[in-house]
Amino acid sequence: MSVDSYFSAPMVPEGQIPSLSAREIEVLLAWFAAESKGEAATALFITSATVSTHITRIRGKYDVVGRPARTKAQLLARAIQDGITALDDW
Repeated sequence: MSVDSYFSAPMVPEGQIPSLSAREIEVLLAWFAAESKGEAATALFITSATVSTHITRIRGKYDVVGRPARTKAQLLARAIQDGITALDDW
């Protein structure tokens, strides 16, 4: 295993990683980059209610696998642990 693949690989067992859709990941990353859900919504040409719905569903998926993420910081930590993003991206 190369150093690059080691650091980009998920840090949790596969069964504990929720199955997020491509759109859920897109919304999640836009929300991380934004100051608010409204700002993320504007960047994605959707409503802030749609962003909230996606985030609620993502949190629910983390709950199902036993890894709750109630705050934005906890969701960012989960995304890093799961290889969705890297700390250096932010």
